[in-house]
Amino acid sequence: MSGSDRTPDPTPVAEPAVAIPAEAAPPAGSRTAGRRTAGRRTAGRAAYAKLAASGLVRVFLVAAALFWLLPTLGLLISSFLSPTDLNKGGWWKVLSAPSRLTAGNYERLLANDTITGSLLSTVAIAVPATLLVLVLGAFAGYAFAWLEFPGRDWLFLVVVGLLVVPVQVALIPVSELFGYIGLFETTAGVVLFHTAFGLPFAVFLLRNFFAEIPRELLEAARLDGAGELRLFARVVLPLGGPAIASLGIFQFLWVWNDMLVALVFADSANPPVTVALQQQVRQFGNNIDVLAPGAFLSMVVPLVVFFAFQRQFVSGVMAGAIK
Repeated sequence: MSGSDRTPDPTPVAEPAVAIPAEAAPPAGSRTAGRRTAGRRTAGRAAYAKLAASGLVRVFLVAAALFWLLPTLGLLISSFLSPTDLNKGGWWKVLSAPSRLTAGNYERLLANDTITGSLLSTVAIAVPATLLVLVLGAFAGYAFAWLEFPGRDWLFLVVVGLLVVPVQVALIPVSELFGYIGLFETTAGVVLFHTAFGLPFAVFLLRNFFAEIPRELLEAARLDGAGELRLFARVVLPLGGPAIASLGIFQFLWVWNDMLVALVFADSANPPVTVALQQQVRQFGNNIDVLAPGAFLSMVVPLVVFFAFQRQFVSGVMAGAIK
């Protein structure tokens, strides 16, 4: 058979091109750009970490801390100086003559029945007001986080709205109410006032913290037969310990350093330490020999409470930051 009689090969048919959607096709160089961005972030973090670990930053932080503590140091030294030495000049001059320091101011202060009674009165107000806020806030926070009841979300919005109500708005109406029921100028009245105004923040904080607890953990405890109270005591409270400790520190500091509520509602014959120190001011003098040691004593108690629960406080802050 000759070459002209051969059957020609069939012409190959081109397959239709499939169009790739623009959103499905990765942009050119996107992976490379992403790797470059991640590399820049890693390098930036490493640079910041190296800077934070440098000696210059540490020196700056120490200097800033000393500068921040300078007023406290001045108050401490002033509390050990006699009125005569204080009138001669500033407290820093005692650094060149330490022999001027004396404990006479503290001896006279502790011999003052008004000041010692005011310290006990402040403890009698701050401790119950803190415990009540912690207990009631923990129960309410758990209820808003994990219990189903009608109007839960609307009621929680009301609690959040109470956060913006200033204390000054309630002074007159609450004074009339306490006077009617016999709680005006009593320790119980001051405790109730601080508890009422501390609860909205406590409920808001603990509810948000408790809501982050894994649901599977609570469901496993319920399957094991744990009731709500047992679940709250054995599971929720241990996990919420850092947040509760942080709230307790804040509440105690607010109540201990309060003067406005104590000035209005506390017993004038046995006032808290903030009011008692204000009453010790003489008419024609600053009375620094009484105010300095009294102010430092009132400052020591919150500092002791803070350092005693420092680990729990830091754990609560870091847990909230991570979540």
